[in-house]
Parts: sequence; C-alpha cells; structure tokens
Amino acid sequence: MRAVFFDMDGTLLDTIEDIARSMNHVLHDLGFPIHDIGQYKLFVGNGMEMLVERAIGLSPDTDIWTSAMQMMEKRYAGHCMDRTVPYPGIMEMLDALWSRDVRTAVLSNKPDLFTKKMADRFFGASGFDLVRGTIEGIPHKPNPAAALDMASRMGIAPEEIVFVGDTGVDMATARSAGMYPAGVLWGFRDKDELVSNGAKTLVKAPSELLDLVLSRS
Repeated sequence: MRAVFFDMDGTLLDTIEDIARSMNHVLHDLGFPIHDIGQYKLFVGNGMEMLVERAIGLSPDTDIWTSAMQMMEKRYAGHCMDRTVPYPGIMEMLDALWSRDVRTAVLSNKPDLFTKKMADRFFGASGFDLVRGTIEGIPHKPNPAAALDMASRMGIAPEEIVFVGDTGVDMATARSAGMYPAGVLWGFRDKDELVSNGAKTLVKAPSELLDLVLSRS
C-alpha cells in the first residue's frame, strides 16, 4: 500500500470527553437533559449537525436545533483541546510510516476548521499530505467523494490506500471508494459494527496497523 487515510476522532485522537462536555454545556443552557460520555460514543461519527440532532432529539428544521448548533460550534471552538489527546502509540506509528515514505492523510466528518486546527496542534508540521474535515458542498462520509478527491490530488489509486477508522461510517467509506477498510478497536464503536460494515482487518493497537500497512506494501 502506498498511502493510509485516517479518520480523526476515535482513531488518531481521543476527543470524546471534550465533545461530550461541550455538548452537555449547551444542553444545560437550553434546559435539555445531559448525556453521559458513553452515549456520545454513539452520537458522533456523522458530523456535528447529526451530533446536535441526536443530543437534543430534534431535527435541523427547528429553531432550537439552529440555536444549539450555533452554541455548540462556539463552545467547542474554545474547548476542543482541553482533554483531547492522541491515543497511545499513535505518534510512534505515524513516525514509522513517515520514515518509510508511506503517504498519509486525514479525512474527518468534523468541521474542516476544527480538523485542521487539531491536526496542527497535535501533529504539528507533520507528514500528512492532506487534512480535511467537512466542507460545504462536499458530502460527508460515508459518501466516497471526499476520499476519492483526496486520492486524486495525491496521485494515488484508491486500491493502493488503506482507509483506517473506528466506525461503520469509515468502513463504508472505504468500501465505496475502493480502498482497503481497516477498523481500529480502541475507538468509539465495537467490533460488530466494524465487521458488519465491511472491515477486512481489525487492529487492537497502532503497532498492528503499522505491520498491516508494511505487509501490504
């Protein structure tokens, strides 16, 4: 394999506590019940709009959803890196890939501004060729449009790319894009969801992912 595309939340970074605390702050201010962190592991994965919809239980065509969305964007902007950290072994795995000239990219359903901000904060002047979150006019994962556009920009055929993520959304994206779907077990969803959405390999630690990529190169 010539390249690896990574999801961000639940794959590279453990973001769940900052997401939960930010959304719960909004819910409290609006008079809605808050949720525990475990519930947020089921709310995330399809973008911030869907997170807000799931958290408040109201659709985007309501005024309260619009207010909640605006409040969440503002709250998370100021607190998205309070407790977020890379998962153990991630930096070592990335450094090993980059030292072997394996090309890498990040594709998240998190808004593009946050995705780039957090990639810069935690990975600095890294070896990622591209970092992209959700952009207006380009469908969210599992639609393969963004993944395929990134592959084209990097000049790499989809079948030469391992797509790594922790949710069924990521596995479905990989399959639709013609990339190799690899599911990680340290993230927000379980083995059954990954397998049922087409994961060809499951990895328990970043070092196993490195072995997978190198063995298929």
